[in-house]
Amino acid sequence: MSAPASPTDSYLICATPRTGSSLLCGLLASTGVGGRPEAYFRQPNEQSWAERWRIVDRSGHFDYADYVRAAITAGSTDNRVFGAKVMWGTLDEVVAKLATVHPKLAGADLELLNQAFGRTRFVFVRRADVVAQAVSWLRAEQTNLWYVGDSGVSGREPEYDLDGIRGFVRMIEEHNAAWRTWFSSFDVQPHEVVYEELIADMSAVTLGILDHLGLPTTGSVTPRHQRQADDINAEWMARYRAEAARLD
Repeated sequence: MSAPASPTDSYLICATPRTGSSLLCGLLASTGVGGRPEAYFRQPNEQSWAERWRIVDRSGHFDYADYVRAAITAGSTDNRVFGAKVMWGTLDEVVAKLATVHPKLAGADLELLNQAFGRTRFVFVRRADVVAQAVSWLRAEQTNLWYVGDSGVSGREPEYDLDGIRGFVRMIEEHNAAWRTWFSSFDVQPHEVVYEELIADMSAVTLGILDHLGLPTTGSVTPRHQRQADDINAEWMARYRAEAARLD
């Protein structure tokens, strides 16, 4: 794969939940040259990030321009490459908030992102097996455990739910289609990552992204997350496919 024609200042990992995006963030950060991508712009997390970066005032509020600058500092490696993760469900929020910082670019999503983050490229992460993704998403929502070792407050025990899985399948398909429509509308050609290929060869996929970004591909790649899928996932997937086939 050839390097990009122009240098890269930043990139966004564009995804839907349960596609290995957190795994990928850790892999890219481990290279030392691929930024330190995290979900910096997920609204429920912004307050805690702002407090960590000490940019809140006495009332707990913060200026969004300050927030963007702090996120870039936190999410950049020494080579000044910035990375972040954005889900489809939060993209509108991100550009709306950036428009408060750059009001003249309101409605111009790509220009806003380039103004805020510099020359920005995009990595689109998807999962070929949408049923497996939906099962993983449902189970994470039920248990509130999103990765191995998650210290969050546990939810209820996982329970098979045909309609729940079907709902997530539809949502995933809609969000993937929405990402593709957004890319097309702004003439963006993202570097595409398929979860199953990432799991099969983490190093090759990670280095492929660095190559696309025009970054060195000689460093090591080390995972910081483990797969969560187990026999329960496999059982739910088989049951869902059998039941869905009978209903169709």
